[in-house]
Amino acid sequence: MKKIFLVLLLAAGNVQAQDQWTYSLTPYVWLPNVNGKLKYEIPPGAGGAPEVDTGPNNYLQNLSMVLMLAGEARKGDWAVFTDFIYLKFDKEKSSVNTINFGGNRVTTSADVSTTSGLKGYEWTIGTSRTVLKSPRWTFDLLGGLRYFHIEANSDWQLAATVNGPGGGQTFPAAGSVSRESNLWDGIIGVRGRYRWGDTPWYSPYYLDIGGGSSNLTWQGVVGVAYGFKWGDLLLAYRKLYYDQGDDKLLQNFSFSGPTLGATFRF
Repeated sequence: MKKIFLVLLLAAGNVQAQDQWTYSLTPYVWLPNVNGKLKYEIPPGAGGAPEVDTGPNNYLQNLSMVLMLAGEARKGDWAVFTDFIYLKFDKEKSSVNTINFGGNRVTTSADVSTTSGLKGYEWTIGTSRTVLKSPRWTFDLLGGLRYFHIEANSDWQLAATVNGPGGGQTFPAAGSVSRESNLWDGIIGVRGRYRWGDTPWYSPYYLDIGGGSSNLTWQGVVGVAYGFKWGDLLLAYRKLYYDQGDDKLLQNFSFSGPTLGATFRF
């Protein structure tokens, strides 16, 4: 009887421990490249709207400011998580290859020197539930919301003025333009980890996909981590993709690169 009582007491203690909230905070650095197309509206004094291709450039070449922080609160199989990113790029090497004259696109090879600046922040909040679990694997389903504010500006220098298809519209050889966008997108996805045997090493993974203000957005992370008593050290590769479609700002646009962080658990 005493043995049965002790077993029940230990089981109750384990259940109580599983029902307690645990928290983690992860400051990290992400060093992404940018690659894609920026579609602008018609700037003052121009007869057409430039479409600017940017990147990829060398890592750290034009990244002037970064701020990243992620956090999680977990109770049993359920978790609430959040992620915040601030990025600023200056003078990204770009090119004006297409000009939109009222729906008629004219390609040009007259670009001499074009640079673009990007500034923005991304905030993701969501919830997840562990649906598969083993000594090696965890597999969570997730859902949430991602907000992205982006400000873009481009300064162009062409070899000559570009004429529109009808001859009545022109695009100047030099100028500047700017545009910003606020995107709200719902996301669904998966996340988890794979442990490398009976060692502190493991590989975390994350993938989401969604839409709303964007035609399509997705984000993927895969890496390697080492666990300590206080938390984890992580090295991973991360990619964030946006495509707004139509004549909106971000077209087939991505941020991708390595990330290094430390997770503190309490």
